[in-house]
Amino acid sequence: MESNVDDAFPIWSNPPEDTITGVFARATAADPDKQFLDFLGKTFSYAELDRKARQAANGLVANGVAKGDTVVCLLDNSDEFVALWLGMMRIGAICVPVNTGYKGEYLRHQIADSGAALVVAEHDYAERIASLCDNLPELATIAHRGPAPADAKGKRLLPFEALFSEDDSEPGIEIHPEDLAFLIYTGGTTGPSKGCMISHNYAVTLAKQLVIGSGRKQHCVSWSALPMFHFNIYTNTLLACALVGASVAIYPRFSVSKFWPELERTGATDVSLIGAMFPMLLNAPENEAEKRYAHRLEAVMGAPFTGKTMAAWAERFGTRNRYCPGYGFTEATMLTLVSAEDAHLAPPDSSGRRNAWFDTRIVDDHGVEVADGLPGEIIARPRMPNIMFSGYWRRPEDTLKIMKNMWLHTGDIGRFDEQGWFYFVDRKKDYLRRRGENISSFEVENVLRSHAAIDDVAAHAVPSPLGEDDLKITAVLKTGEELRPETLFEWCVDRLPYFALPRYIEFRADLPKSPVGRVLKYELRDQGVTAGTWDFESSGITVAKR
Repeated sequence: MESNVDDAFPIWSNPPEDTITGVFARATAADPDKQFLDFLGKTFSYAELDRKARQAANGLVANGVAKGDTVVCLLDNSDEFVALWLGMMRIGAICVPVNTGYKGEYLRHQIADSGAALVVAEHDYAERIASLCDNLPELATIAHRGPAPADAKGKRLLPFEALFSEDDSEPGIEIHPEDLAFLIYTGGTTGPSKGCMISHNYAVTLAKQLVIGSGRKQHCVSWSALPMFHFNIYTNTLLACALVGASVAIYPRFSVSKFWPELERTGATDVSLIGAMFPMLLNAPENEAEKRYAHRLEAVMGAPFTGKTMAAWAERFGTRNRYCPGYGFTEATMLTLVSAEDAHLAPPDSSGRRNAWFDTRIVDDHGVEVADGLPGEIIARPRMPNIMFSGYWRRPEDTLKIMKNMWLHTGDIGRFDEQGWFYFVDRKKDYLRRRGENISSFEVENVLRSHAAIDDVAAHAVPSPLGEDDLKITAVLKTGEELRPETLFEWCVDRLPYFALPRYIEFRADLPKSPVGRVLKYELRDQGVTAGTWDFESSGITVAKR
């Protein structure tokens, strides 16, 4: 089939607006019998999945779901979830994927905030929801996969299968590029999580950019075990592959031992990974499937994917192409990007160049643009319609706060070099200033994570009696490891600039984290210097400034 994506950068000129339903309709019409989806060996062609999506669309309508309604999903990865999602898109419903690890107030808040009348959940998660029903006034129905929850407090209970009708006709609901497709909730590290309103065109635009960044072609089989409550799997896997007529393989959840056998079984050409998946695979013992298949893998993509990790991956597995295609965040698509063809030109730890669909600038605290090479907050505004989020759901005041002077303020610190390459520096609220020097907690943490004894680490500010900040390292040691704070400090001396050396070090059993795994640095900052904290200035160690 012909690709739905123009060749590389001509796409920037004047891209048409699009819908998720349009992407899949074109892919199905072009090659209906081609396999699109593999889930644990259960396969679907484009046409078979299209029929299943129509059945889901009609089942949702029969159960009272209308265009513009939110539908909360607490579901594990499965082929049925993919079909249900496409059914929602077919009728203009808004998919609200919620982290399956949520419970209590985290879970109640997102269901209540979304205003969903229907929640679709696995049995275990449905039990959690049922326990919260007294405080979910807008929730009317719980569709459950598996046994029904014991007590749904009067809410209607619906078997999951009832969401799929025998009727596979076209529902006949018109979908527009600006129509909402998702509510994606932010991590909410400093307050209640907010729902980012994501339009059809935003999702397709991001997928187009990821096709350019990954170099995917029609022959590709993209493998992912990322959970379907992450936006990544919809755009970087399902939509991106449909755009070029490729295939996808989805696995229930990430497993080191199953990784290479699954890639071999599915014939995967590329994989999407995040965070700790990289070191877990790099530190795992070699297995027979890895020996047979690693050299056949064409590309690995992910974030954060540092130059050091890329080099280690190449040495261990020999994958030809290793990408961190750019910088973006939930409220916008990719603000910077590098094509797969140009990825070899990218300096280590860079994240692409400016994306011509956006005006992107680096500014100081007063909103004034800074010179190349200097760090500042990343701000952006779109040059095309519906390529940025449509605001925060039910929170117009928060939308106005992030759109200062009609520019989207990311809250991230970055810089461009003189050649136009972009480098992420830190979250603005995690950026420290110590005695006139700026310190990136992100960069300090990357150094500390290379220590053989450290399992997890947070670099964060504590108030300095001299004004500005002092740097504290709060670290978790690997099981069975022992390390003295002064030994770690001396190790840092050879690896960090003197101004980025920590004044304080504390070892803990764990770090405070949100349900999505993000370290809650504001808690560490608030706790400050505890009784178990080592202080360099009281240690008697001297360090020369250099």
